Amino acid sequence: MNELAELLIKNNISIGTVESFTVGNFATMLGNIPGISKVYKGSLVTYQGETKERLLGIEHPLIEKYGVVSKEIATLMCVNGKSILDVDLCISFTGNAGPDAMEGKPVGEVYIGIAYEDVVVYKLNLEGSRKEIALKAIDFAQKKIIAKIINILLRLKHRMKKQRMQKNVREEKHFICEMV
Repeated sequence: MNELAELLIKNNISIGTVESFTVGNFATMLGNIPGISKVYKGSLVTYQGETKERLLGIEHPLIEKYGVVSKEIATLMCVNGKSILDVDLCISFTGNAGPDAMEGKPVGEVYIGIAYEDVVVYKLNLEGSRKEIALKAIDFAQKKIIAKIINILLRLKHRMKKQRMQKNVREEKHFICEMV
């Protein structure tokens, strides 16, 4: 989590979380890192469907149709959370950590949404205790966020380098024209 915090702080990327089965553990781990207050704006723990409806504005018919353990709800959780928390990046966690199947979904089926520039949702089937499933999901999520940020920063750096090269070519052409 330290690597993620450093990357967020260094690049001034604000973050927020919307958590269900992880019950705020991602936020706790991130929030315990010194200096994170520069970019960490807050979290919503929306454990029950009713809370997702009330705090995130997710319509009840969508929860009825897809269930809270779904790609669709994970997407709405991170997208709506990004807007509500006014952050650059929002991550969401929804899933079934057990002990029993829920909505016809097996224990260990989880969805992790990341809204940053675009929205990506990962579906995982994890094994272990409730705590182990949550920790595995958090570990997976932080690695995916780091990779996503690095990829975007590299693309931006490449784009800026290309623009500088194009500017230099234009300046050289202008200089050559002035000489002629």
